[in-house]
Amino acid sequence: MARTAAIVGGGVIGGGWAARFLLNGWNVQVFDPDPEAERKIAAVLANARLALPALSDAPMPPEGKLTFHSTLGEAVEGAEYVQESVSERIELKHKVYAQLQQANPGVLIGSSTSGFKASDLQKGSPAPQNIIVAHPFNPVYLLPLSEVSGSPANPPEVVEKTVQIMKDIGMFPLVIRHEIDAFIGNRFLEAVWREALWMLKDGIATTEEIDEAIRMGFGLRWGQMGLFETYRIAGGEAGMRHFMAQFGPALKWPWTKLMDVPEFNDELVDLVANQSDAQSGMYGIRELERIRDQNLVGFLRALKDRNWGAGKVLRAHDEKRAEAFHAEMAKQIDQGPKAAPLVMYQGQVLPGWIDYNGHMTESRYYFVNSETVDNFLRTIGAGMDYVAAGHSFYSAETHIRHLGEAKLGDTVRGELQIISADEKRFRSFVRVMRGEECVATIEQLCLHVNMKEGKSAPAAPEVWAKLKAIADAHASLPLPEGAGRAVGQKK
Repeated sequence: MARTAAIVGGGVIGGGWAARFLLNGWNVQVFDPDPEAERKIAAVLANARLALPALSDAPMPPEGKLTFHSTLGEAVEGAEYVQESVSERIELKHKVYAQLQQANPGVLIGSSTSGFKASDLQKGSPAPQNIIVAHPFNPVYLLPLSEVSGSPANPPEVVEKTVQIMKDIGMFPLVIRHEIDAFIGNRFLEAVWREALWMLKDGIATTEEIDEAIRMGFGLRWGQMGLFETYRIAGGEAGMRHFMAQFGPALKWPWTKLMDVPEFNDELVDLVANQSDAQSGMYGIRELERIRDQNLVGFLRALKDRNWGAGKVLRAHDEKRAEAFHAEMAKQIDQGPKAAPLVMYQGQVLPGWIDYNGHMTESRYYFVNSETVDNFLRTIGAGMDYVAAGHSFYSAETHIRHLGEAKLGDTVRGELQIISADEKRFRSFVRVMRGEECVATIEQLCLHVNMKEGKSAPAAPEVWAKLKAIADAHASLPLPEGAGRAVGQKK
């Protein structure tokens, strides 16, 4: 049964939370008095559906159900968690919490606040222990960080529950050790922002030049190593101590103005806004969001491939989902496989998968087949542990037919049917499906190999038992159309 989260406030941040929960299989109940809330969340969700699945190499769960409610009481009914993302007005937040706790006593409430401490949020509450900070970064559906900050009123089990919910939706919960205004991320960003405003006001650099300094230089380093690890490397073989010895004196030099901030007035606002319009005004906001998301997906997937930084969070979330998927498939096989192809892969067509014709390139059809068959092998007990023990199935022959076109952003799935099998080999037929359309078929012969001896050998009895059970169930299926075809054979 799907879990339920309530989202209070459906702006950019609230919409991002709604998308992340929905795409991770939660039902989401939204309250926002804005008559445009449904339209705005639909726009955020459309972007999220393009971006978040592109980060996953494990089957995404079925999308949850999204509903909108006219009262806070209706929105919070049956919810195990509430994410509050209303305006940064403490009196408004207090009013919202009072209504939520009256309607659903005991519900856990996480706040997206950018700066209020948990103790500020908890004032006047009959159950302060159930109100905590869970501060994200935009876009919430892609960036994994959630700064979890409690107060002495929050018992450890409430912090732990918040942390686990964040992990369950693929986020990285960073628990703040002590209460502090604006937490870690925003305090750091505020210092950079203030320095940038001074350089802008003093005519040292434009908005575009400041952004170029970040995205062409240290921003790339920060994205995968942060601040201290980056500076440790800057110290060379001598490490951080050498770096500190070199640059420590700069702390007394007039390099930054820090708290000496320019006056916030119309002149400063016009300066920033006009330069920003000249820099990016040729793009609509939704277009900029999609460009941002595509860049982030590429960057995050590179980190995921290397199991580094934010990529470790993505990989761990995938592995957890994949483990549950394989366990469920193995359970079904143990209970008796059905006479139906097995859905063993689902994924999104990524930018790097597209050829010069705008279609999914040939090598990626083989990739989908490989992932489908690999998932099948894990399900029957021939995964990486089996390979480490010196046994594996090798691809001996493969035949692909291209029947349709898959394009950027399409979701494709691999459906596997076993045509024949014995203790030393199996013949599979994979349909690559886009919705109900079959865009390709891949027929393959795989041989079981004793890797130490370098020759074919019978599979382990427990692996063969599961393979045989599936082959027997699939024997009643008709031979797939196109199976056994030769290259160029007429229909």
